[in-house]
Amino acid sequence: MITSALSLRAARRLVVAGLALGSVAFAVGCGSDDTNIVAGKQLFAEKCGSCHILARAETKGLAGPNLDEAFKRALADGFDRDGVEGVVHRQILNPRIGSTMPAKLVEGGDARDVAAYVAEVAARPGEDEGLLATAVESAASDEPAVAEGGVLEIPADPGGGLLYVNSTAQAPPGPLRIVMPNESSVPHNLVIDGKGETPVVTGEPGEFEATFEAGEFEYYCSVEGHRAAGMEGVLTVG
Repeated sequence: MITSALSLRAARRLVVAGLALGSVAFAVGCGSDDTNIVAGKQLFAEKCGSCHILARAETKGLAGPNLDEAFKRALADGFDRDGVEGVVHRQILNPRIGSTMPAKLVEGGDARDVAAYVAEVAARPGEDEGLLATAVESAASDEPAVAEGGVLEIPADPGGGLLYVNSTAQAPPGPLRIVMPNESSVPHNLVIDGKGETPVVTGEPGEFEATFEAGEFEYYCSVEGHRAAGMEGVLTVG
C-alpha cells in the first residue's frame, strides 16, 4: 500500500525545488529504458491493488489512498509524471511512519516498474491499451460454483484482486463444507452470517462447516474494505 496522497502544497514545493535546480532529479524516469510498465501493472495489481484505487489498473482497494485522486490536482498544477514516479518509488521503499504498508513490499527493479506504471496512468482518463490492456486478466467467472459431494469451493482471485472467482454459488440443503482457496498474498476470508466463516488466510485455503436450509445466503470477505470493493456473492441453496 503506497502511503499518503501528495498534497498540493508538497507538490508545489517539489516542483519549485526542481525548477530552481533546472530539473527534478529522481532515481528513475517515467517510461525510462530500464523500467517495464507492463510488469509494473502486474505487480501493482498483485501487491498494491487490494489497498488502492487506480482506475486504469481496475483496482478497488480502500485501505490506502485513491492514487488517481492523490496526484490529480498536483499534475494539473504542473507536477510532472517523472515527479510522481519518484514520489511513488520513495514511498514504496520507505513508507511514512505509522503506515500499515511494509517497507519494500516490492524491491529493486520491481519497485521501479511499479512506480513507473503508477506514474504513467495515475489520474489519466481512458483505459490502458496494447500490452497494458492484457497485462492482468480477471479471474472472474460467469459460472456459479457448484457443490460436489458436500463440498463447495469458492476461490479468492489468485491474482490478488478483491473478488471471488465465482460471485454466485449453488448447493443442495444439508451439511456443507465451505472451502475458500486463496493462492494470493492478499489476506482474505469468506463469511456467511449465521453460518460461519473461514479464517483469514494467504497462500492457502480456509474452510468451515455448516448445515444449510433452502434459501439464499450472502457470502463476503470481512477484511477491511474488501466487501465494499466488491468481494461478495450469493449462495443459492435448494
